[in-house]
Amino acid sequence: MKLITLTLVCAALSAQSHDLLLKGGHLIDPRNNIDAPMDVAIRDGKISAVASNIPAAQARRVIDVSGLHVTPGLIDLHTHLYHSTGIKNAWAGDNSVQPDAFSFRTGVTTMVDAGSSGWRNFEDFRFFVIDRARTRVLALINIAGFGMMTDFVEQGDFDAAAVAKLAKAHKDVVVGVKSAHYQKPGWESVDEAVAAGKAASIPIMVDFGYFLPERPYYELVTKRLRPGDISTHCFRGPVPWVDEQGKLYSYFHEARKRGVRFDVGHGGGSFVLRNAAAAISQGFYPDTISTDLHTGSMNAAMIDMPTTMSKCLVLGMPLKDVIRASTWTPAQSIQRTELGHLSAGAGADVAVWNLQSGSFGYADASAGRLEGRQRLFCELTLRAGSIAWNYNARGGPDYKTMPSDYGVRKGIDHVIRPPK
Repeated sequence: MKLITLTLVCAALSAQSHDLLLKGGHLIDPRNNIDAPMDVAIRDGKISAVASNIPAAQARRVIDVSGLHVTPGLIDLHTHLYHSTGIKNAWAGDNSVQPDAFSFRTGVTTMVDAGSSGWRNFEDFRFFVIDRARTRVLALINIAGFGMMTDFVEQGDFDAAAVAKLAKAHKDVVVGVKSAHYQKPGWESVDEAVAAGKAASIPIMVDFGYFLPERPYYELVTKRLRPGDISTHCFRGPVPWVDEQGKLYSYFHEARKRGVRFDVGHGGGSFVLRNAAAAISQGFYPDTISTDLHTGSMNAAMIDMPTTMSKCLVLGMPLKDVIRASTWTPAQSIQRTELGHLSAGAGADVAVWNLQSGSFGYADASAGRLEGRQRLFCELTLRAGSIAWNYNARGGPDYKTMPSDYGVRKGIDHVIRPPK
């Protein structure tokens, strides 16, 4: 009898082909053109199955995500994470944030640092931040030698060859080149970044910074940038979006046809609703949604990635396109197509969302306000198949059903009861 019982137990365990099953959710996976109720199964840190009804008995652990949306883990294409320098009031310093402190609670599993470090100090950034984070941290190397420690270095110290050499040596984490905050009237910063991008076969991202008449924005996106290059802060106040009749300027379509990509990069001062509303209402959606996360933006109008996504959603961008711009398109933009989707065999970076209905207010970077009826809220985040954020403690057993000594570390803790 014992042998039969043991055989049945072993057979049941062998039938459990998945470690974890997210059951009952609505999956949005733009790369695979899925926008439907689907279960997602995980084994050994990878997606093992996606289907409309995977039996619960096939998984060792089941989490009920009924009524929620399931997506790939988000890729935030514009963040500042070089927090370890100790430099006061610097983007590469106290203004940067510790990645794990802000990623998972917002559904983000991959963060791209947007040029906080340059070719002179990138290896320090890698040692102290990138290699220590549980979040997947990738990086754009700034064309300026010391990156964004000060605005002074943004006015010189460019070396395209040094940037390309460093990018090739660290190609596992370096995904592009950054030009930012340039204050002079010429194109030196952009042109040197393009030269570095060409030499290393990677895209560049341009934060145009100071808008000057000698170098108009439309020339940046129609002539200077290459296919695959990224213009961040696309909804910044000085960007000319519409003419006197409120019609979108044609140069945006020309730039997109050339393959230039437009990134939100909300930040503390780079998102105004009048520009975003004009673009989205006329069907010109941003290619990628990102935060420009730093200590200033997270405590101001930007707040976080779900809030930034929600602004685009309530302005009229369809939910599937919002998810695409936060997952699959950023993965393509940084040439990391193994990310941003939930295909079988892909890494199990997953976010689970509560699409809330109600009355929500959204601010832009210049005190403009928008009223919306929807808001995305992250309930659960998985990084490589393990739970990294679990807002509602989904999947855990009721504590009353657990052994009376749960929480006691065997061989370590000693429960010394008081005398009667």
